[in-house]
Amino acid sequence: MLDQESQTLLEELIITPSPTGYESKGQQIWKDYLKKYSDRVESDAYGSALARIETNADVATVMIEAHADEIGMVVQHISDKGFVTLNKLGGSDSTIARGKRVYIHNKSGRVTGVVGNTAIHLQDNKNGGGKQPAWKDIYVDIGVSSKEEALEMIQVGDPVTYTDDLEFLNDEIITGRALDNRIGSFAIARVMRNLYTQKNKLKVNVMALNSIQEEVGGFGARMMSFRHMPDAAIVTDVTHATDTPGINNKEHGTVKLGEGPTVQHGGANHPGVVELIEKTASNHKISIQHEATSIRTGTDTDSIFYQRTGIPSALISLPLRYMHSPVETASLTDLENLVTLMTETVLAMEPDQEFTL
Repeated sequence: MLDQESQTLLEELIITPSPTGYESKGQQIWKDYLKKYSDRVESDAYGSALARIETNADVATVMIEAHADEIGMVVQHISDKGFVTLNKLGGSDSTIARGKRVYIHNKSGRVTGVVGNTAIHLQDNKNGGGKQPAWKDIYVDIGVSSKEEALEMIQVGDPVTYTDDLEFLNDEIITGRALDNRIGSFAIARVMRNLYTQKNKLKVNVMALNSIQEEVGGFGARMMSFRHMPDAAIVTDVTHATDTPGINNKEHGTVKLGEGPTVQHGGANHPGVVELIEKTASNHKISIQHEATSIRTGTDTDSIFYQRTGIPSALISLPLRYMHSPVETASLTDLENLVTLMTETVLAMEPDQEFTL
């Protein structure tokens, strides 16, 4: 379904570790790709990356945005016997950590470790399970016997990721770690490719922002949107697909994998931008789903819309199963529809585009 260039980019973005606060390697891949499909690429002091397509200084500017970081862990402590204690980066789930292989990313490469898991025969609760472990009770074995040996390989503060990479379950479904939200980074890069190759149809200026540190508070989006103040913003992130067993749809809504990206309503989502997105989807026969936002979207949209005098913003989300796990799962059909919807919405904007109520 993906052309070869797109598949290569997606795979490179997913497999390149970019945990919160340590996004530089993944950002370099994104920037190198966008140099071919933009007029200018830049970064700020903390590593958020911005690519621009410039049509005319006197027309409106729209920003498309995703976040570059993934959840992960960080080396918190090294014991006298060389066992490594972790802390979380973002919303990492300690219940799935035990029995996993991890990479500890040092300054020269990476070290492989295993998260210790006491054999069921030796557990006090022979049925396994039990309460959720605290991160302080989880440790990594890197195959050494002393703190001195460990310090020759790693140090406190080194980031940690699971070893899982991108895999295709079939031609339609992909799975892996870091789809949240490197798949969004991929999507806005693809949108920029589409817009740059159709620049003669483009009536507005475009900024693509790949932000850092969304998983711990949306800080990168906050910095860059305040600095550049676009006239409108279309944000993309993942959302929970709620079509698997054990999820209460009355509480969490109904979002299905393979039935299109979701359009958010309420909260930070400006009704005028949402209306344009819905109209574009209808005109181009793009399947979409709908979600209601109560107070927060839980995405960078919350960091963007209120800057200075306000940036009319809207969120288009990609359905994702098993979020914040090493087996996040998404549909390539949804991804293609997301890219098309964002592309066509930007192309539909007028030079003097305004969103007011």
